[in-house]
Amino acid sequence: MAAKQALFVCFIAFFAIAVPAFAHLHPNFYDHICPQALPTIRSIVEKAIEREARMGASLLRLHFHDCFVNGCDGSVLLDDTETFTGEKTAGPNFNSARGFEVVDEIKAAVNQACYGNVVSCADILAVAARDSVALLGGQSYEVLVGRKDSRTASKDAANNNIPSSVLDFSGLLSNFQSHGLSLEDLVILSGAHTIGFAQCTFFRNRAYNETNIDPHFAESLRSMCPPTGGDTVLGPLDESEKKFDTVYYDGLLQQKGLLHSDQELFKGDRSASDGLVRYFSGNPKAFLADFGASMVKMGNLSPAEGSEVEIRMDCRKVN
Repeated sequence: MAAKQALFVCFIAFFAIAVPAFAHLHPNFYDHICPQALPTIRSIVEKAIEREARMGASLLRLHFHDCFVNGCDGSVLLDDTETFTGEKTAGPNFNSARGFEVVDEIKAAVNQACYGNVVSCADILAVAARDSVALLGGQSYEVLVGRKDSRTASKDAANNNIPSSVLDFSGLLSNFQSHGLSLEDLVILSGAHTIGFAQCTFFRNRAYNETNIDPHFAESLRSMCPPTGGDTVLGPLDESEKKFDTVYYDGLLQQKGLLHSDQELFKGDRSASDGLVRYFSGNPKAFLADFGASMVKMGNLSPAEGSEVEIRMDCRKVN
């Protein structure tokens, strides 16, 4: 039996390297290949969130940052090599992207549950993001799976594609549209900031220099984020940072967006973006349902046709 399993692992690893294109995604992709794949992922995510609720936001962010750089291909997980500098040290990720150890734990568990290397790291990110949302109070949604993993990563591509927290509204919208996402997707997916934290270095300028901010909120930010130093001090992205809800949108209406890019979604000028923020603030059920739809849409971002892909044995390095 052990010999058969070892042969199966070797076959899968060899076959994956030869796959020339992005796999067709389907919600039941693993039903026959490995029915325990998705339950195993959820079990590990649940334990990780029990240890630290913040981890749910971190896993969700990894999926977002993965998809925005050349598609949802697990490239964000790759360590640097002699042939490329990966995405972990790009500006949006350096010393802030986290959850890699949890992904390692998930990968080891699914490899064992599936008797081989059949679940891609990119799929792990997509499913872990969904499970994080559901476990923190959001609405579950059907994840499409069947992705393959890239064999390279690019720090420059990450810097150029992941939207910065200092972008104004036009820059944010342009970025999302360049990825085939709409204004509605921008406002909905930004709602992921209903959970988690951001570092002082990302909201310092807003706390000290911006005017479209509630003065008491600005004072509270300055009390935790000094003018210099303390770059890694954490501030909550909304007032219920451990619960997936619509408090994020409530905060934008009150000029309490933590990041510059957050508050850019609501300026009080009766724009379409303003209208969406007001709508989701008052309609939690609509937000929870629409969030899943936008996540599936983002999760369909695929690598360029002809990209070299595989199913990695270790999410941190190519086979």
